[in-house]
Amino acid sequence: MTLARLAPAIFVLLWSTGWVVAKYAAFFADPLTFLVLRYAFAILLFIGFCVVTGARWPRSWTTISHAIVSGMFLHGLYLGAVWWAIGQGVPAAISGIIAGLQPLMTAAVAPFLINENLSRLQQIGLVLGFLGIALAVLPKMVAIDTAAMPIHLLPVVVNVLGMAAVTYGTLYQKRHLQNGDIRAIATLQYAGALIVTVPLAFALEDLHVTWNLQLVGALAWSVLGLSMGAIALLLYLIRRGQVSRAASLIYLVPPLAAVQAALFFGEALTLPMIVGTIIAVAGVYLTNRKAADPAPSGDRASKAVAS
Repeated sequence: MTLARLAPAIFVLLWSTGWVVAKYAAFFADPLTFLVLRYAFAILLFIGFCVVTGARWPRSWTTISHAIVSGMFLHGLYLGAVWWAIGQGVPAAISGIIAGLQPLMTAAVAPFLINENLSRLQQIGLVLGFLGIALAVLPKMVAIDTAAMPIHLLPVVVNVLGMAAVTYGTLYQKRHLQNGDIRAIATLQYAGALIVTVPLAFALEDLHVTWNLQLVGALAWSVLGLSMGAIALLLYLIRRGQVSRAASLIYLVPPLAAVQAALFFGEALTLPMIVGTIIAVAGVYLTNRKAADPAPSGDRASKAVAS
């Protein structure tokens, strides 16, 4: 098995654990404050990793600025919006459906920004994946007692804006950062994330942190498993192929997170969630299949640059 074959599965497994980490971390730290700590430790570890492994830092200020800007969208605005919205009462089920919008957003915008078009079969796969996500999480959303836990419009809108941010960040990464050492790029991206998250944390939160073993464990996994492992794999997938294919993997995250919640927290794993997961897997498979028709010239050019 090569990394190219294993990377999608490893990415989904790692990224889906973010829901579990978020549930633990919320008891011990404000969401944005936790993200500031996560990004800061990620930068320090990435710098050390770059030094030990001899990473090549970009010499062009243009490349440096592109890396920082992409990090502002991919990490700062995306995770900041999602974590803040969940902290304001947006249920995980609704947030999961909103997350399912990201692959559709990417596929809709990619032809205009980076000249990347999908085949009819891949388009069907994207829609099928979203339907699977909706089937998996809608029953939980309907079951929410809105009287006990009112859902305000602003956090939902912020959650949607977070999906728009990661969509733009993914396309920006594909368009402007096809070259350069991924290790150095990732380090600069977390610097961009801090530029966004630090002022938001000071403006919106009390910077509450309760240091204990649970928080340290959640922070360690967030940095090593998510900020380093999962994001490095995502950047690798974006660089190797179509961004719409890489984005389609997000469809698998909410169902897997539901399975993990059932295992770790005893939450019910319903038949619609199981069936929806199967449908989402089928949609991701169709989206990631290699089309029989030749790729558009723009897509071939981008892949040539990536190689």
